[in-house]
Amino acid sequence: MGKENEMYILGIESSCDETSVSIVKNGTEEIATVIASQIDIHKVFGGVVPEIASRHHIKNITIVLEECLHKANMTMEEIDAIAITYGPGLIGSLLIGLEAAKTLAFIHNKPLIPVHHIAGHIYANSLVKELKFPLLAVVVSGGHTELIEMSNHYKFKKLGGTLDDAIGECYDKVARVIGLEYPGGPKIDKLATIGKKTYKLPVPLRDDSYNFSFSGLKSAVINLVHNEEQRGNKINKENLATSFQVVAIESITTKVKKAIIEKKIKNVIVAGGVAASQGLKEAMQQLANELNVELSIPPIKYCTDNATMIAAAGYYAYLDGRIADSTLNAKSQDKLI
Repeated sequence: MGKENEMYILGIESSCDETSVSIVKNGTEEIATVIASQIDIHKVFGGVVPEIASRHHIKNITIVLEECLHKANMTMEEIDAIAITYGPGLIGSLLIGLEAAKTLAFIHNKPLIPVHHIAGHIYANSLVKELKFPLLAVVVSGGHTELIEMSNHYKFKKLGGTLDDAIGECYDKVARVIGLEYPGGPKIDKLATIGKKTYKLPVPLRDDSYNFSFSGLKSAVINLVHNEEQRGNKINKENLATSFQVVAIESITTKVKKAIIEKKIKNVIVAGGVAASQGLKEAMQQLANELNVELSIPPIKYCTDNATMIAAAGYYAYLDGRIADSTLNAKSQDKLI
């Protein structure tokens, strides 16, 4: 067990194609993290194949766990609780991590803490600096685009979300259309720093809600590429990446600005894989300066899926009394409450 006033949480994350285990002290200090990535395996298929992801989680989970404990120079006796991503995500992948967490909790008699994947992304920010409330969490990832208002730790209120595709999913699909290999999001972001906005694309869902829509933007890019090819014109990938990213980010910042003003928010955090986008970082910083709000964006290693964020969120979930028993099940879809 950790010393008095010290709590060591072991986190496990396996919601998609990363097998990760981490140990975090008091929700803010990373002790050790190990991630086994499957990007090279799924690259061949142009995206994550769920069955293959599950099989690799089975192969990796015990190795990653042992390596993390070794890296931290700790034993399971020194761990105070186990935090696990129970959802949302790929059901087969989630189950591997969940069964490992349940087994560890049972054998070592440790509390089992259920963590929603999006709560993990949000609490990645607590590894950088203390969260100040009330705050607005801008969640942007491969599977999610949501605006979450928080009045305190583990008090989530969803203001709005995507009605169809998530922004990260849209990035990857656009990348595939213009011939970039998986994962395409970071490649689009890189090309966008070189190109110019020369292609006209529609800004989606210009309404009075806090919701987003990216399927129309994705379709507009597909149609544009198809029409240009039919005319025998060569697509300028850099310019199309810039044109797409400008519109995608404007769609996000417009709604964020509305929420900051209407909800009188002074603290904004960005969470999820797309938080690693240079284009989004710059646009969010510009908005924060304009509206005089404090902005927090985690470093890249905490933006993509990792167990460090799950262990960090697990600490605050534990303080909120969120303890699960052996009946805890994985959920491919689940609301953040």
